Amino acid sequence: MRQRRWGVPQGGKSQASARGMGRRKLLRGAGAVGIGLFAAPQILTRAWGASLRTVRFSEAVHNLGYIDLYVARDKGFFAEQGIDLNLTAAGGDSQAFASVLGGSAEFGCGDSTLCEISLEKGGPGVVLGELVSRAQYFGVSKKLTKTITDPKDFKGLTFVTSPPPNTNYNVLVLALKKAGLDPNKDVKILNVSPGTEIGPVLAGEADIAVAYEPNVDTAVVGQGAHVVFSWASFMGPFHNTGMYALPSFVSANADLVQGMANALQKGALYAYKYPDEAKAVARKEFPDLDPNIVNAAIQRQLDNNIPATTFVVSETGWQALMTVGAGLGNCQCNLSFSKVVDNSFASKAAATVKL
Repeated sequence: MRQRRWGVPQGGKSQASARGMGRRKLLRGAGAVGIGLFAAPQILTRAWGASLRTVRFSEAVHNLGYIDLYVARDKGFFAEQGIDLNLTAAGGDSQAFASVLGGSAEFGCGDSTLCEISLEKGGPGVVLGELVSRAQYFGVSKKLTKTITDPKDFKGLTFVTSPPPNTNYNVLVLALKKAGLDPNKDVKILNVSPGTEIGPVLAGEADIAVAYEPNVDTAVVGQGAHVVFSWASFMGPFHNTGMYALPSFVSANADLVQGMANALQKGALYAYKYPDEAKAVARKEFPDLDPNIVNAAIQRQLDNNIPATTFVVSETGWQALMTVGAGLGNCQCNLSFSKVVDNSFASKAAATVKL
């Protein structure tokens, strides 16, 4: 299965046109921890000099949708658990999963379908929690201003996505088929390089781009475009991004895994309770982006429940992911939920972690 690309490409500036915005190759590990930013509660941390265990975490891409992860790191929630998080952007879902399989990272996050595929083929992998709980795609238009709620109204329109099997193409085709439309006859689909979907819409060459943040609000805030469709609302709960590891590592390091779950559960609670603080963290993570675009992007994602509100994997969302995967031929997608997902650490975190 090829990688899904919904994050920010590495090496450059934010894209108000067809150019990709920079994604740093190696991000800082857990930084200084202590008192939160203005208006945020004080964050308790481990005493200076206390030993932290370095944990390597491979994220598929550096992505505004992973705000729970960045909040947890910035606010010291990993350090509270004795963890020094070494975070790297792998460049795609397949690469992040390969980092875990190859032992260059203890944990990864990205498309959890890869765990399903690995297990179907007799390989390892276990999903331990959820970072993104909805499909983080929006229909962006310059020509259209009226919100579309029924994909039947897509008939006759020209769309822009990145090529299959990238996820924005997949979710468009899913919506079309659910509406009884033929993707090859009832609409026109233009394929462009991932991250450049907005360009043809702004140039008047297409009606709707299927895009993700920060590209969405780069167009909306900066160039007067309009969001006319939300795949988050259309699809409902959807296990868009999970955290995974090797089962052998999990069984040998239960306390560490619990610490990761605790930190990410707290990050989720914090991002939703203190959205202004989440925006401040995002502005630091994406300094090359216009702060107004970052603020709008985080607010739109929180409003659409895209970042996980809890680290616990939703079984409903998981089944939605498997339905999409099976429909696209990515996997048989018929293993039992408990065969692929171990919710025990996330459930304990949800029951015990408080702000």
